[in-house]
Amino acid sequence: MTNFTGLAAPLAALILCATGSPPAPAAEIAPRLVEFESPLAGPQALQGYLRLPDGPGPSPAVVLLHGCGGGWRGIDERWGKRLAEWGYVALTIDRFGTRGITGACTGGLPLSTLYDAYSALNYLVGQPTVDPSRVAVLGFSQGATLALLAVERGQIERSSKDKFRAAIGFYPPCGGVKGSMTVPTLILIGELDDWAPANACRNLAEGRDDWGMARDKDKGIPIAITVYPGAYHDFDVPSFHTPQMLLGHHVEFNEAARDQSVDALRKFLYSTIGGQERPR
Repeated sequence: MTNFTGLAAPLAALILCATGSPPAPAAEIAPRLVEFESPLAGPQALQGYLRLPDGPGPSPAVVLLHGCGGGWRGIDERWGKRLAEWGYVALTIDRFGTRGITGACTGGLPLSTLYDAYSALNYLVGQPTVDPSRVAVLGFSQGATLALLAVERGQIERSSKDKFRAAIGFYPPCGGVKGSMTVPTLILIGELDDWAPANACRNLAEGRDDWGMARDKDKGIPIAITVYPGAYHDFDVPSFHTPQMLLGHHVEFNEAARDQSVDALRKFLYSTIGGQERPR
């Protein structure tokens, strides 16, 4: 019998010489800055970081929305990169930059940003790398509220023929959200959050209003919620490893909550829009 063991290494070398170096994993490839029109929100073209997963596609996709302080590049670095590694196209929007907004933590939601999630969705469904029937929206803080508003029954959700299939909100301010959701929705929030109180989101998920009274019974899809004990606002942001006070609110990284939220997000996305990697 011929022994091929000694030929394995030379053969591998010949293959590499013939085809070049293997492609870098998705997580190691820098995101691409893209611009897309925003006809619903105004004349300014939005921009964002686009990351593509390994493989030919078309792939499921996720639109990411930053909070009131901006920080979209940090969202891409923490979550866009991870999503691409999991097999998703990830588009992290810069809601503020081209509009000249430096922050929106004291004046409420900028009205010009209300339809940004759908501007991003409309862009993604036109990309050959994206499966238009499997796109989710993921938001953080103020961006999480926008994600919830994008999928509840109302004017925003009706504005586009293209639809999201799932929504996830990390520590959203839940006051004012009606809760009649059109798609599966997940809220991840810290028990000690004093900027986006967990109790308001519990009420939302359990069908009560801001005063704890039962809401009118709609036929919306139920909201799932996970509340992390001991966690504050921005529990997924490692730069807040040392607790800080921002505009009178406590922000603090919580490694346990972050790790659990990574697992929860991966499983929720796989159960709603599928993916290339099965949850552990």
